[in-house]
Parts: sequence; C-alpha cells; structure tokens
Amino acid sequence: MRQEVKKRGREVVLTIRQSLAEKVGKDRFELWFGSVDTRLDSDGLHVMVPDRFVLERLRAHFHRDLKSTVRSVTGQDIKVLYHLAAVHDSEEKDKETFPKANSDSERANAGPLSQTETSSEHRTGRQLASFESFIVGEGNRVAWTAARSTVERPGSITPIFLYGPTGSGKTHLAEAIYSSLRGLRRLKRCVRLSAEQFTSYFLEALQGKGLPSFRRKYRDAELLVLEDVHFFLGKRATLVEVQYTIDTLLHNGRQLILTSDRPPSAFNSMESELVARMSGGLVCGLDSPDFDTRAGILRNHQRNLQVQIPTEVIEMMAGSMDVDARQLIGALNRLVAASQAYRVEVSLEFAETTLADLLQVSQRAVRIQDIDRAVCSVFGLQEKSLHSKRKAKTVSQPRMLAMWLARKHTRAAFSEIGDYFGRRKHSTVISANNKVTDWVEVGQTIELGHGLCQVKEALRRVESQLRIG
Repeated sequence: MRQEVKKRGREVVLTIRQSLAEKVGKDRFELWFGSVDTRLDSDGLHVMVPDRFVLERLRAHFHRDLKSTVRSVTGQDIKVLYHLAAVHDSEEKDKETFPKANSDSERANAGPLSQTETSSEHRTGRQLASFESFIVGEGNRVAWTAARSTVERPGSITPIFLYGPTGSGKTHLAEAIYSSLRGLRRLKRCVRLSAEQFTSYFLEALQGKGLPSFRRKYRDAELLVLEDVHFFLGKRATLVEVQYTIDTLLHNGRQLILTSDRPPSAFNSMESELVARMSGGLVCGLDSPDFDTRAGILRNHQRNLQVQIPTEVIEMMAGSMDVDARQLIGALNRLVAASQAYRVEVSLEFAETTLADLLQVSQRAVRIQDIDRAVCSVFGLQEKSLHSKRKAKTVSQPRMLAMWLARKHTRAAFSEIGDYFGRRKHSTVISANNKVTDWVEVGQTIELGHGLCQVKEALRRVESQLRIG
C-alpha cells in the first residue's frame, strides 16, 4: 500500500511539473526548475531549492503560477512550501520520491569544476598571457590598472567589462587576470570561456537534460571570464541563461570579467536590464595600439625570439604598420624567418622588401562608410542613424563629428559628404566642420555612452577604430 501511495505521489508531481512547463514555457521552466526538486505529502507541495537566490526568485515570479497549477491538477488548494536544500540531498530525495527528466547525459555533464575543464591553457598547450608581457600605453592604461586592482581585491569591483577592436589587448588582460587569480590568490573555481562556447554548452545541456550541472558549473564559480559577449546578441534563450548566471555571481560577490568588441551601450537589441548588469561595475575601453605601444610590442616579441632587430626597423614597422598586436607579431615572425632562410642580417631595406605587401595593406585609404560605421560603434548608435533626420544631440553631434572626420580623412567634397549623411546641404557640412573645430579648441564635452567625454577624446576613439590615430 505504501509503495502505491508513493507511486501516486510521483505521478501527481510529474503532472504538476509538466503542466507548469506548459504554462510558463519549457525554456523558462528548465532555467528555474531544472535544478529544483519537488515532493508531495500531507503537508503540501515541497519545493526544494539549491540556494536562497533561487528561492526568492521562485517566490517572486512563479508562486502564483505554481499555486494555480497545483489546484488545477489536484483539485485542491494545497500549500506550496519552499525549502533550502543541499544539492546532494536534493538528488537523493529525487531518487526516492519522484523521477525528473534526467538521464545519463546529465550525469555525464556533472562533476566537480576543474581547471582542466575550463582552461584553454590545458586544451591548447599554450601558456596564458601575463601582466608582465602586457605593453602599457595611453590607449589601455586605465584597463590595465583596473585589471591589476581586480587581482589585488577580487570581487570589489564586478563585473569588469573590457572592450575594444581586435588586437587591442582584451584577451591578454582577461588571461592575465585569470592566471593571476588562479595562481596568486589560489581561487579554485575559476572558469574562462568564450560566449560561443557558453552558448554551445548551454544548448547541449538543454537538449540532454543537463541544465542543473551546467548551472552549478558556472554559477558556483569564484571567477568567471566570459569573452566576446557580443556573440550573445540575438540568442534569446541563451541571453536569459546569461542574465541569471550574472545575477547569481553578482549576488554572491564573485568576480566577473567580460570582453567585447563594443561597449555595453552599443548592445541595442539586448535587454536593458542585462546591459545594466554588464555595465554596473567598471567599463574600460582599449584602443588600437599607438606608435609607442606598437614599438613596445615589437621589442617585447624580439626579446622573446632572442634575436637582434635594428632600432630603425622597429620604428619603421611601428610607424608604417598601423595594425593590431597579432599582426605586428606575425610580421616580425615573417621577417625573422626570412632573414634566417636567406642567411642575411635584418636591415631597413630587407624589412621593407620582405614586408612590402603588409605595409601596403596597412595604408588602406579611409572611406566615408568606414567613418560612419566607426562613429556609430563608438557612440552605440544603430546602423544608418547618421543618415536620419533626427535632431536630438545624441544623433546630431555624432553626425557632425562624422562629417568633420570625413573632411579630414577623405578627399570627398562638402556636397558629397552632405549627400552621404542624409542629403544635407554643403553649407550644413561646412557649419558642422567649423563647430567641431571650435569644440576641439575649447575642450567641449559630448555625451558618450552613459557619461560625458571631451570631443577630442571621442574623435581619438573613432580614429583608433579606423587605425589612423
């Protein structure tokens, strides 16, 4: 008789869970109830949750739906009781009282969080970057300082959001933070992965019923480094999981490092609440390396290769190749390999001949379209915003800066620039050009993202993206 009662209880609970999933949506149900155990007895329906954060969320957002579902399934007004429970206790109760839709795939995904599982250093055999090898320049000094402070006081400022164009040093700093906290601070649960990997693992867990172990792996981390978060744009289900993961980590005071090729203010299609979470700690922009930084990168790699490169060659490459760090290192590798292959010493003439194609590509002419895209990226505007008739300062001022830059860096006439930016008169372009020139001279400020910055600084950021600053 007791076994029959237990069986009946399991059937009722399973029906309640299935009905609730249909009511709130399967994805939403899996996100919040996938790691939650439920048990029915004479006292009511017991909801066993892994931590207080989840408990508060269920009470606030799902209690009414859960009550109505229980009433619909049982025909009675049964109490819904919430309890905190350790994960392993919940799993034991799950085995004894009711079967969830878990399978061998979830058990395969479960297990303690290990450095081997989460570190690309172990997967590729490549040694992670360090602070010592990072070349500090004017365009990355703030980000470097913030990264060092994070290692000294993990969790004091979180999340740290690093953004900038390819090769500006985002990944280098993220790896340095990861390796330092894992090594110096002895943090055991450190996770580092790309947004693409997070999405892939999430979808695998969703399909294989492994969501509880997936959540434990990432939400229990002491440090989570998540790179290229712009990859999440347009992925609605994954964004929900990302938001709850970030909420949990911030709620527990854990350190979160995010990287992207654009600032959070440019995530126009992302929920404002998630954007606020991402930008709620410290947002740091990194510019493409300037001349001094490029020269430093080349000298540093020269030391790593243990070769001698004449100073004039280093300066020629830094001055003529306005490219990112990876391309600079690749160019120097090619130069050294060529000198060894031909058994000649590196000279200025040899370098110019060997790197002729790279030098030509790096000096590509700037187009108005390039300026348009760069200004929209820096100011977080949607594509074609500068072509509209809008007169709000958030659009009109960036448009004026774009016109000024087009006049400075292209051969386009005033009339051609005006036609491009919404068929405006050439006199409008002349007026914009004069105004921006005045702004630069007097140190005028302009709205950028969530704050103000000087026009000169805004122009520098745009030119940095164009690789002409």
